[in-house]
Amino acid sequence: MTQKPIKILVVGCGNMGASHALAYHQLNGFEIVGLVSGGKTKEVLNEKLGGGYPLFDDYYAAMDATKPDAVSISTYPDTHETFAVEAFERGCHVFVEKPLADTVEGARRVVNAAKKNHKKLVVGYILRHHPSWMKFISVSQELGKPLVMRMNLNQQSEGKMWTLHRNLMKSLSPIVDCGVHYIDVMCQMTRSKPVQVYAIGARLTEEIPEGNYNYGNLQIRFEDGSVGWYEAGWGPMVSETAFFVKDVFGPNGSVSIVAKEAGGSGKSDSIEAHTKTESLLHHRSELDANEAFAHEDEWIDLRDEPDHNALCQREQEYFLEAIHQDTDLNDHMEDAVNSLRIAFACDESVRTGKVVHL
Repeated sequence: MTQKPIKILVVGCGNMGASHALAYHQLNGFEIVGLVSGGKTKEVLNEKLGGGYPLFDDYYAAMDATKPDAVSISTYPDTHETFAVEAFERGCHVFVEKPLADTVEGARRVVNAAKKNHKKLVVGYILRHHPSWMKFISVSQELGKPLVMRMNLNQQSEGKMWTLHRNLMKSLSPIVDCGVHYIDVMCQMTRSKPVQVYAIGARLTEEIPEGNYNYGNLQIRFEDGSVGWYEAGWGPMVSETAFFVKDVFGPNGSVSIVAKEAGGSGKSDSIEAHTKTESLLHHRSELDANEAFAHEDEWIDLRDEPDHNALCQREQEYFLEAIHQDTDLNDHMEDAVNSLRIAFACDESVRTGKVVHL
């Protein structure tokens, strides 16, 4: 028996919203019933998708008119909680871009609303669906304990990307917005509980709200002795020299993402480049009788990896399967709240100058 398509309302039609809409447009299991945005992005997206989709300026009016089965939310983070809870109360499943909300309490309210209404909540942790990042995590788990994890994503932005970053920084810092991805990755690598964080930040422009910062660096200590750092900077002043570091080492050696093309000059504000790996370099620490390395370094070629739109399609296939198979998403939801809790603890550390114990 053929499943009826899930009627989905796409809310937010910018970078991520457009990519998710393309996935819904291409997947037989979904039927887009409307595109919602405050500006002209919905018209641009509708044209790319061949036209014909109903367009709305207002979320609530769109919900009333389309009565969807599911809602896809890719708006600014300060609307995620309100829009998601409203969707659950109306009996819809929800896909929401990270971060889940702009406060930890808000994220918990979204999860509670999903559980109360017995609906599915999937959060846009795109790296969880990326075969190369899954390989990166699995190799890191062969390196012994403790692990040292070093990651960053600095973005030298101009034009539309700088406008996007300024808008994001009205409610969140770069280490919260982007950091949740990499905190989630570190937690998967260590499978250990984070116990304390410390972070620093700097405000390098007058174009963002007083009290916020557009560069941040966080450090996490885990229960098993593992440590990790992550840094993120946004803006036209950010250096591109080392914007792409994804590197882990432990007693047994190291594994590093080497993105020769995606990590090159002019790529730091490219959404496509942010998920690129291209190759992994796996180094083993074992020495022979002469104390020379016993193994040659291994290059793991990943150049056939899916592009950004294909990754978004994988996310939406996961969402569709969760709805049809009634997948238990409790761990998925708790991981999303946990990574956000850690990111906001880092934010608190920047603002207070103190170590925060979790």
